Amino acid sequence: MICALASALCFGTATVLQAAATRAAEPGTGAGSGVDAALLLRAVRQWRYVVGLALDGLGFVFQVIALRSVPIYAVGAALAASLAVTAVVAARILRVSLSGTEWAAVGVVCAGLAMLGLSSGAEGDGAGPASLRWWLLGVAAAVLAAGAAGGRLPGRARALVLGLGAGCGFGVVEVAVRLIDDPFDLTNPALYALLAGGGAAFLLLTSALSRGSVTTATAGMVIGETIGPALVGVAWLGDHTRAGLGWLAITGFAVAVAGALALARFGEAPETAPAPPDHPEA
Repeated sequence: MICALASALCFGTATVLQAAATRAAEPGTGAGSGVDAALLLRAVRQWRYVVGLALDGLGFVFQVIALRSVPIYAVGAALAASLAVTAVVAARILRVSLSGTEWAAVGVVCAGLAMLGLSSGAEGDGAGPASLRWWLLGVAAAVLAAGAAGGRLPGRARALVLGLGAGCGFGVVEVAVRLIDDPFDLTNPALYALLAGGGAAFLLLTSALSRGSVTTATAGMVIGETIGPALVGVAWLGDHTRAGLGWLAITGFAVAVAGALALARFGEAPETAPAPPDHPEA
């Protein structure tokens, strides 16, 4: 659980840096669609984006360790709670003000994670049906297709599709990690699902962060990366709670996700304030 929280810390801080970098990147010819693949190449030229990528890499290492130790539902809720980290980091670094309600939401997220930490059992030892690995690969492909289609939708609908797509892609990664025992086994479809799902999710999320309000997209991402993987873990992979504490796990999961959704606006960086005009000479 400590590794899951460390992963949330890395991902939450990376979000602030990457959001600021992508919004500062010059719009390209793909800016009219919901997914701009060349945006990654433009954003990576900025130091904030590079540091964010390094934090993402470190966060992924912590995420893998956590997923191999505790149930998916606990890790998923902790990753959703990275929005609480994003909110606090944005308040300190980007000078974004948090209202009293939003500070309360940060506290709610922490309370939900504490409930999960107390109630979570050990990682399940189930492998699920053999077809599950192929289903994951199909979902990863569908995520990318949904992102391409979502780029043609207007405003809020586009943001929701991109956010849900990114969340589902990250969810594929969470489940795939549990289905990979040998990372060098090239015959395991889960390995390709992890790569495709993670890549598609990152592309969709980067495109959402680059323009417009992505509050809806971030909320969709939180839903996509928590609920589906948690159900898969419980139904097929043997995840469970400590004896008699199932109610506490369900409550903690719901509380943590609800608090994260309340902080969804911090999935985006604020517009850079224009520089004040020079004082006219006397």
